[in-house]
Amino acid sequence: MKTSASALREKPGALRRFWNAEHGTCNAEPMPTGCRTFFLVPRSARRMPGCLAFPFLAAVLLLAGCARSGPTADLVIINGAEPESLDPGLLTGQADGRVALELFEGLTRYDPTNAAPIPGLAESWDISPDGRVYTFHLRPNAVWSTGEPITARDFVYSWLRVLNPGTASEYAGVLFYLKNGEEYCSGNLKDASQVGVKAMDDHTLRVELKNPTPFFLDLCAYVTLRVVPRQAIEKYGDRWLMTRPVPCSGAYELVAWRVNDRIRLRKNPRYWDAKHTRSGIVDLLPCASANTALNLYETGAADVVWDKNLVPGELLDILLKRSDFHSFSYLGTYFIRFNVTRKPFDDARVRKAFALAIDKKRIVEKITKGGEQIASGYTPRGIPGYDTPEGLGYEPETARKLLAAAGFPGGEGIPLVQYLCDTTSRLHEQIAVELQDMWQVELGVHVEIRKLEWKTYLRAQGDLDYDLCRSSWIGDYIDANTFLDMFMSNNGNNRTGWKNPRYDGLIREANAQLDRLKRISLLRQAETVLVREEAPIAPLYYYAGLMDYRDSEIKGIFPNVLDVHPIQAIYKMSAKSNAQRSKSEMPTARQRTGFSVHNGPPTTDR
Repeated sequence: MKTSASALREKPGALRRFWNAEHGTCNAEPMPTGCRTFFLVPRSARRMPGCLAFPFLAAVLLLAGCARSGPTADLVIINGAEPESLDPGLLTGQADGRVALELFEGLTRYDPTNAAPIPGLAESWDISPDGRVYTFHLRPNAVWSTGEPITARDFVYSWLRVLNPGTASEYAGVLFYLKNGEEYCSGNLKDASQVGVKAMDDHTLRVELKNPTPFFLDLCAYVTLRVVPRQAIEKYGDRWLMTRPVPCSGAYELVAWRVNDRIRLRKNPRYWDAKHTRSGIVDLLPCASANTALNLYETGAADVVWDKNLVPGELLDILLKRSDFHSFSYLGTYFIRFNVTRKPFDDARVRKAFALAIDKKRIVEKITKGGEQIASGYTPRGIPGYDTPEGLGYEPETARKLLAAAGFPGGEGIPLVQYLCDTTSRLHEQIAVELQDMWQVELGVHVEIRKLEWKTYLRAQGDLDYDLCRSSWIGDYIDANTFLDMFMSNNGNNRTGWKNPRYDGLIREANAQLDRLKRISLLRQAETVLVREEAPIAPLYYYAGLMDYRDSEIKGIFPNVLDVHPIQAIYKMSAKSNAQRSKSEMPTARQRTGFSVHNGPPTTDR
């Protein structure tokens, strides 16, 4: 999955507005004029090691103390960039997905302790001996937050909606494992009833796969496969996320979404496992600045920072020595895309020359400094049974020879090259400057850095409006396929223009392979084509996960390689939860909200 935020496409449903549940006003409005500005210096700065090196901690922190009051959030999380959509079938970004995972549930869900799939809306399932047919048994007590029952037909609708060509879901590929899923999505099959998902009755869902898929239960927990409310979508169309109330199937329901302020979630009392939801009201704050995120955390305006891009790189050496900054292994890769539809990057020799001129060690030691490992290949280490093949290392002399063989000795004849990066983190610009210097020194090529705001950057990437661009990918499940299938010719996340029939064939053959060792061998062959022979990408390093929270206060967070942390399990020790507070009690802590929140159970006439 993409990091930071979701990609922009000309597609329906990428809505960023939600109607305030109490006042009936649109929360996509600017900050109310009644807000007050506070100038804060964190008290914690007095006890923070090296605090004199933190001039930004004494800078202006803008907080909204608005006239309208409401209950204090039990938990405040800095979520990363402003989400573009909360629609499971359309979203693509981490920040978007983290919210949607709480609002909508799948047949399986993630175990909070290790991100393994555990029963969700399906209480049990049967698997055929050949591994191709799954029969899921839904919970009889599973209902939408608005009270209507959740049925197997809702899942059929949700999955076919993702596959429908008119939906233009970039993640439709995760359902190509279904029998006829790819054919229906491509438009070659018009009859949706031929796709391998059927409702046998209200509580029985039969799924037929093209081939045995060892990670299918993991996929069932993935956000794209989560159930969405058919009646609301058919009634309101693209605006279904703007209705009130939004029918939710997960542990939380959406109360309000104030763009560039916060998303507020409330415990869904009708959720089948509501008794294990630890925090009653949760605020998720959008933040694109690492310095601002740290400031909010240090001043107590946020309890958790869980976007790895929101830790100031220049302060990592100091912060990682603190007990409340947590680093862990993480299934993610930072890499460069080449636009192979543009000269000179239509030539694999040029692409490999640029890749071989990169000193990855210099980047992780000089810039990232967070425990990242140099990327030998594209797929990160840590996937059971998979040995990542070696890609291209740092070989500047070989790089110069390849460039000369392609007709550009010493970089002569190559026009000005543009490197595209986004402005969500200073880290991206710092890496861009380092790469710019390497390519100038080692290859004699002049590179111009083109910095774009996140949404514009994603649009340019999707439209192939770049020469080179920074990118990253986070594993959606613990299998090499989650990294490799995205570069198949028909995958919406390819975004390099690269099409290779041999690569496509190896991935398809691997996915049809029953023998585990043969499957791994085929995937390794495919990755060798990707990172060594053709090089439409240049991997730089593997991510290290970073989170900020105080162990003594925040419970229920368990670092894992997918960096998935169900909010249902997270709670703050020092706060009395709104899930436990009676309606008559008024919050005594400092208010963290700029809008009113209805405290009663969701109703249809709100």
